[in-house]
Amino acid sequence: MTQFADFTISETLKKRIASLNFVTPTPVQAGAIPPALEGKDVLATAQTGTGKTLSFLIPILEKLATTESRSATALILLPTRELAMQVEVAFRSLNTNPANTVALVVGGMAEGPQLQLIRRGARLIVATPGRLEDYLNRKLVKLDQVKILVLDEVDRMLDMGFKPAIKRIAGCLPLSRQTLCYSATLDAQIREVVREYMSDPVRIEIGSVLKPSENVELQTFEVEQDRKQELLEHLLETGEGSFLVFVRTKHGADRVASRLVRSGHSATQIHGDRSQAQRNQALKSFSEGRHRILVATDVAARGIDVKHVAHVVNYDIPKVAEDFVHRIGRTGRAQSRGIASTFASASERSDLRKIERSLSISMKRFRVTAPQTA
Repeated sequence: MTQFADFTISETLKKRIASLNFVTPTPVQAGAIPPALEGKDVLATAQTGTGKTLSFLIPILEKLATTESRSATALILLPTRELAMQVEVAFRSLNTNPANTVALVVGGMAEGPQLQLIRRGARLIVATPGRLEDYLNRKLVKLDQVKILVLDEVDRMLDMGFKPAIKRIAGCLPLSRQTLCYSATLDAQIREVVREYMSDPVRIEIGSVLKPSENVELQTFEVEQDRKQELLEHLLETGEGSFLVFVRTKHGADRVASRLVRSGHSATQIHGDRSQAQRNQALKSFSEGRHRILVATDVAARGIDVKHVAHVVNYDIPKVAEDFVHRIGRTGRAQSRGIASTFASASERSDLRKIERSLSISMKRFRVTAPQTA
């Protein structure tokens, strides 16, 4: 498939896709959409930013067009509220039929409007596992008419402890359904999910499942903890575009962002202790360019999908290679170029080399030395 117009989908949907300036499918879209349209289960391993969302929303919209129901026909499970909200927005932009209502089911937001949409017959539920399981336990939602289940970023959902919730939710779905599963990795836990919830899936593998994008320039600075802020501000003054800065702790995110603001930089932060409204506002102001810098912890940053991030900074070195790939995957998306800088102290050299070996990469190295005193 060289263009979206080549897919066996309705003319109405083709026109809407074209109006959104989508012409050529990404590899994951080209690989996953045709078998999904045929009703087959699909297991896709692909990195963040490869166009996964469209690859499951298009088959869902086609299914909704051919299925009559007054309850949920499709269910999308995702690891975070932020990602769920982005998928809901993408669905609304693609959908041309007012009858295809969508209910966003996530924690940190009022229950009333969510339940009202479900009771009115939402055709699609976009949910995080925790809140949906809560509704099921309280018998507030039925999933017995679901024809398509999407498990997006299933590796992250398992990392975050959602395995029991997914099991409970899947147990409420019809056995005769279609399942589309997306993951950045394919370890033993994911294979167990495949055995349990999928039937003879078509396997789509896009490039290496654990490798940084070639569009990202990788560099590392050997710098001690007390010089990191100074180095970050130097990069901000000499670089262009927006910066996404990753730190290890919530307290660290607040501290780095506050120091940047005191130095005259436009920065905001996102982490687990901030309310959902605060997180939404921070993400919105960063994506719209009102804040140049977003300081984030790993858990809060899951599913952040902001276009045109110029520079990712690992202020604190990630613990594992997989987190490194997820962090720097926020830049260099589509055809754009990006820079990823990692700060590491002399004592962290072995951690850095371990990440490089795991990913078969080599980063440009720079050393920040202490200023000479007279």
